Amino acid sequence: MKIKRLRLKGGYKRFHDLTIDLGDNPRRIIALVGPNGSGKSSVLDGLMFRQSMNMHIGSTSARGNVYHSIDGVTPVGRQNIEIDFTEGEYNAVYNRKAKTGEQGTIFSFRSPYRYNSQLNITQTKQVQKISNNDYGASSASDLDAKMEQNYRRLHSAYNKYRDDTDSRPSEAKAKIIGDLNASIERCIDLKISSLGDIESSRGTLYFIKNDQDSEFPFDVLSSGEKEVVDILLDLYLRRDDYSDTVFLFDEPELHINTSMQKALLQEIDKLVPENCQIWLTTHSIGFLRALQKDFKESCQVIHFRRDLKLGSEPVTLTPLRSSHLEWREIFSIALDDLVHLVSPRRIIYCEGRDTPGSGGSERGLDAKVYNAIFAERHPDTLFVSSGGNTELDQRSAIAIAILTKVFPELEIWILKDRDIASGEEATEKTRQLYLKQNADNHRVLRRREIENYLFDKEILQKYCIENGLTFEEEAYDAFVTSISDQNLKDDLGLIRSFCGIKTSINAEKFKVLLAEHITSDTAVYQDLADSIFY
Repeated sequence: MKIKRLRLKGGYKRFHDLTIDLGDNPRRIIALVGPNGSGKSSVLDGLMFRQSMNMHIGSTSARGNVYHSIDGVTPVGRQNIEIDFTEGEYNAVYNRKAKTGEQGTIFSFRSPYRYNSQLNITQTKQVQKISNNDYGASSASDLDAKMEQNYRRLHSAYNKYRDDTDSRPSEAKAKIIGDLNASIERCIDLKISSLGDIESSRGTLYFIKNDQDSEFPFDVLSSGEKEVVDILLDLYLRRDDYSDTVFLFDEPELHINTSMQKALLQEIDKLVPENCQIWLTTHSIGFLRALQKDFKESCQVIHFRRDLKLGSEPVTLTPLRSSHLEWREIFSIALDDLVHLVSPRRIIYCEGRDTPGSGGSERGLDAKVYNAIFAERHPDTLFVSSGGNTELDQRSAIAIAILTKVFPELEIWILKDRDIASGEEATEKTRQLYLKQNADNHRVLRRREIENYLFDKEILQKYCIENGLTFEEEAYDAFVTSISDQNLKDDLGLIRSFCGIKTSINAEKFKVLLAEHITSDTAVYQDLADSIFY
């Protein structure tokens, strides 16, 4: 089950009218990214508040308008929060789950505030079904006191496994401990040694580390270690009952150092059942880097920018298009003035105006076009204009000599138009010979130059459809006889007329707009990508 659209309106919390639209195919991980106070946690509160309106449980509804209303007075309720899942709107999903008593499992929430300082259970007692979801935090500012309940549930899981499999107690404990340690050890240098014994006044978990033999209780763990164990234990216990759920994590990395964060996110992804969605708020370096690199195909990032007027204007947020510039801005949240240290993994020098604009902005058309086309599929690549044909070789050599010493993993490539033979017409045979005779970091376009991709019929037709223009296909076909070889750069006037554009246009802006239509589902994109990223 996945959320595809959420709307918080009518003065819920800090939002005048906020819509988060993930499209018809939302991804598994939804990351809400932004500075403190931008509204990320309030979004999760809204989801929990909508749940409480149906369930009438927990402290969320008890907080009332003082906590959930933008002015602390105006009444808020179901009408303020609209949630559309891939399976239908909220009420339809709730009613479907209610038929099997699973209405409490629509959301599973983790607050950033924990109360895990002590764990010492002295007597056994019955706990509610985990699917009731009636314990722990129900808003972002609540304490999340799940550990005691989960320790009791862990003993219940042990007893159930022992009885269901007719195993010896030692075998059953080894199975449960082994399952948990498989996740814990991938995050921290720690593993469970014993489930304790409530009847012997040892009602807590015990741990050992690789560099010491004696075991120690849960209370001795650091805040970060408790956080990791707490989250992984909770997910382990929920994996069966919460198989059709949206999991909400509010800053799960709050007490965890950067080196642990990536591993924790990977374990969360493994423990959350396949048919579920994960929403998390974050502004930490470890999580952001993992989202950018390891989860780029399975996550959507919603950027709560500083300039958004969420309290006074209707705002619709959609997943950011993954580009180096977007990620640079996002990393600035975590790095502040150290953002300049974040470099791309690959820099590709291409032809074009080499002098930068204000603030170091890119002025070269080719680089602008390439960055627009490959922003989503290659967010770790930055195209930079560096002059003409021969200047590319000179400047890239200097960059390789200097930058690779500072950033040893940085790759520097050279991308040239097909007129590599001193401006003369080049054939595919000439192109292949050039690539064979030069270093592996050299690339040459298969088509004459970038305009031969931008002015492709497939792209012009897409542009016309989106802008309500009539494309003159017959006239285009009569003029463009070879899209790969023909010199089209100087024929902008004809291209404009084929698209039915009657007014004057800015050539550079028009080409950048066309670049946005060279998406990964087009043949033109694949042809261009094969020239560069083969």
